[in-house]
Formats: sequence, structure tokens, C-alpha cells
Amino acid sequence: MKRTRAILLILATIAAMAAMAPSGAATSQPTPRWVLHTQRYAGSISNGVRAMASPAAVAAQARHLRASGAAAAPALQNVQMNDDSNPPLPQNETSVAYNTRNPLIAVAASNDYVSGGVAIMRTTNGGQSWRTTRVTPQFRGTGDFCNGGDPAVAYSNRDRAFYISQLCFFRALPFSEVHVITSVDNGKTWTPGRQAARAASNFDYTTGTVDETFFNDKEYIAVDNTPTSPHYGRLYVTYTKFHLLADGSSDYCPIQLAYTDTIPTANPALTVFSHTPVVPDAPGAGGLGESANQFSVPQVERNGTLDIAYALEECNTSLDHGFRLQKSSNGGSSFLSGPVHIDKPGQFVDNPDPGDILPPTAFRAPNTPSLDYNQATGTLTFVYQNYVNGATSGADISVQQSRDGGFHWTNARFLSTQAGSPAPNDQFFPWVDSSPDGNLYAIWFDRRRDPANRNIDTWQATSTNDGRSWPQRRISTRSWNPDLGFFTSGAFIGDYNGLAASNRAVYPVWTDGRNNAIEQTGIGETDIFTNVELR
Repeated sequence: MKRTRAILLILATIAAMAAMAPSGAATSQPTPRWVLHTQRYAGSISNGVRAMASPAAVAAQARHLRASGAAAAPALQNVQMNDDSNPPLPQNETSVAYNTRNPLIAVAASNDYVSGGVAIMRTTNGGQSWRTTRVTPQFRGTGDFCNGGDPAVAYSNRDRAFYISQLCFFRALPFSEVHVITSVDNGKTWTPGRQAARAASNFDYTTGTVDETFFNDKEYIAVDNTPTSPHYGRLYVTYTKFHLLADGSSDYCPIQLAYTDTIPTANPALTVFSHTPVVPDAPGAGGLGESANQFSVPQVERNGTLDIAYALEECNTSLDHGFRLQKSSNGGSSFLSGPVHIDKPGQFVDNPDPGDILPPTAFRAPNTPSLDYNQATGTLTFVYQNYVNGATSGADISVQQSRDGGFHWTNARFLSTQAGSPAPNDQFFPWVDSSPDGNLYAIWFDRRRDPANRNIDTWQATSTNDGRSWPQRRISTRSWNPDLGFFTSGAFIGDYNGLAASNRAVYPVWTDGRNNAIEQTGIGETDIFTNVELR
């Protein structure tokens, strides 16, 4: 037992140090352009990347010595999903999916500042208890462990496999990739980091050269799970491709798509992806054209049509100019000649702060929208943060729907309400999903209960009539202070939450700082929580 612990300690230390200081002469290279971008520009490149690259994360990973296997006990119906490391470090930004053949089995993933990669949580009893595994990505070009983050989870009904996408990048080197790892035993074991499938890379493995003018960011994943679809089993990964100039600025940042029909279980690194620009892969008007985008979310309709929603966001700030939808009827080979506008004139206003700060707290709260396709009704539901009533009610959650495949959208309605009016204070980080029987579920962060507009709760709305009405309730049993959520800086609590709904269990998953260990560590902490909801 002592020998096993010693080996685990050595491996954990090697992984953390490798992610911090990659080997080879390349470590003496100039600061990568993507790092200059994060240093000089407040918005665009995602929070997960910025936080992993922070000095606080470097120091925290160096302090990590071992992982604890004990899970926290449930608090009422709220359950902490991740185990705690020693010292306790943050987890945030989470995604979740369930096994379509046995919905009581689910897998979630989050950023993990212990490993520098992702914390993977799995349940076999509908969310009542969870076990944690950690996976650190590895860059095959040098053999070094890289930083991960921005995880997304999907389940393939055809392959009977869970897939997780995450980033791979370094603090001191320009390499940038999007990886996909696999589990065929319901989340117990996963593809080793060195064998991950590469959905995108700025490194040419044939010539051994890197194009540091590109950085791949904020990916998300979806699978075509309809047996009658012409692309049944196809896996889609969307991401933002930042084009970076020498000074770190970005002149265009288009949404891209990678897709494949097969990920070899024995060695996913052999996967071959096809690539298609979702929007033009070319400069816009100073970064403000249709090639400036972020926070893409793919969904697959029952006939195989691929829908991708995203924010029209500037490449160097967090200012959003609306929301768009692109569609592909041929499995991602091509898209509409122009995107569909989701938001309508006068119905959406973005946070005017270029860094998406929501005072009085200091963390960044970007507008990360969510899209759902209801397999039972064919309705598309889109939720997002809306500042249109910012002067009176702060940031609210709005919802729009389409019943013709996304070509036309309803007027925006407020989802976060109180007595029929927009709820007071700020609401943000929404996510929406539908169960196979057609019920709709949405969650978001909510500060209505705190007169000081600081402490956060999680709220959930449910619709049993395809979005025509949304009864809502608070589902977190304790509030928490985001100013203590990440290394005491208050600057980062993640970019998004997650939700997956089946006919047997609903899985709302969110970042939660109720068990902050600042007194123990001095660096702050957040965990991943769910509310047990068996149907």
C-alpha cells in the first residue's frame, strides 16, 4: 500500500510539473500570442484558459501532493459530486450527459486545478453518489502534459461510450489543440491523455511546425443518437479559432466544426476528423463582423440536421452583438450561406462592461448561451443572459423558441421571474435541456435572495408544455459568496454550468462555493454540486 501511494505521488507531481514547465528548448521562446491576448484584452478567450494560465493556478498545482478518495456526504437533496484534493482546490465549468440505455448512469466533467486537466465524476444511482477520476491531457508533439479545461460531455448510443472534449495548451508554448477522450465502461476508465483524439490542432505532425497565429478555444461536443438518421453515431465538436497578431490582438475568431464517424476504442489518437468553417474563416470588420464569435453549442435534430448556436462576440472584448444559428443538412459538410439571427431588435442588450463584470462582485460572467433540441416535439429552445432591463433588474435570463427548425424565433421572454416580472438582481450562466418525453428544464445562477446582489443560488425552471410556461424554484440549499470562489481573487468561477434530463433522472450540475476552504488553504475553492431529482 505504501509503495502504491508513493507511485501515485510521483505520478501526480510529474503531471503537475510537466503542465507548468514543458520540456525542451522551446521553453525559452517568446511569450505565445494567445498569452499576450489574455494579458492585454479583457474578453473573448475563455475564462477556463485564463484561469489555468494564472500564476495562482501554477502555485496551487505545485502545492498539490495527493488526491483523497472520499466523497462528501449529501446535504439534503444537494450532493457534492467531486472529491476533494489535499489541499482543496477549485473545480468549475461543468458539463454532464447520461447513458441513454440506462439513464441512472451519468458522467460529468469540470475544470480541475489539481491535475491541470479535468475532474470526471460518474454516478450509477441517478446522482445520489459520485466517484471522481482525473485526466490530464498530453501533447503528443513533445510528449509533455498540457493544460486542459473547458470540458464537454456526450454519450453515444451507437458506440455505448461516453466522450469528453477538452483543450490542450501550455502557459509558455504556442501549441493549441482540442482533444476527445473515451470511456466504454460508463466512466470508470478513460483514454490516457497521450492517446486522445485530436479534433483540432495548430501543430502539423507531418512537418513538426506550429502555427502560433491560431489558438483553439471553447469547444463543445454533440453526438447524433437517432438510429434512423443518415449520420447516426457521428460525433461533432465545435470550437472558436482565434487568429492572433504579433501584439496578441485578434482580428477574427470564427466558429469551426470538426466531425468524425469513428473513434477507435483501442487508440483514439488514430481518429480522422473532417473540418468545416461554420462561419467565414477570414477577417471581419475590425473583429466585429460575422467572423467574430464565441460560445458555440451544437445540437442534432432527429432527422440528422446539425444546429449550432453561438454568440456574435468581439474577438478582443466580451461585448456581444447578438446570437446566431447555423444549420447543416449534410452532416457538417456545409452550412447555410448565412446564419439565422436569433435575437430580435430591441429585445437583447449585452452587459456594457467589456470584461463582463457584474458589480459588486469582481468575477467575469460572460454570456454563455445554451441551445436544446426537443426530440419529442422538434422545438428548439435558446436561453441566454439579457441586460435589456439592467437598470431595474440587473442581468436576467431570456428564452426564445423555434418550431420550424430555427429559421424563425419567438419574441424573447424572461425565464427568471418573480411575481410575473423579471427577478431582481443578477441571473447568469443558464443551461437548458429536454427529456425524451418532452419536458424542458433550465438552470441558472441567481442572486435575487441577497439584497447586496452578491451571494449566489442555483434556480431551476421546468416546462411540461413545450416552453409555454416555466414554473421555477430554488434548488441549491445554501448560498455562496463568489468573491471567495477562486484563489481569493474573485475573478473566476467558470464560464458555464450544465444540465442533462432523462425520463428517470434530471442532472442539474453547477459550480458551488459553499464548502470554501479558504481558512485552510488561503486560496479559495469551489466544488461541483447537483440536486438529486429522480422521476
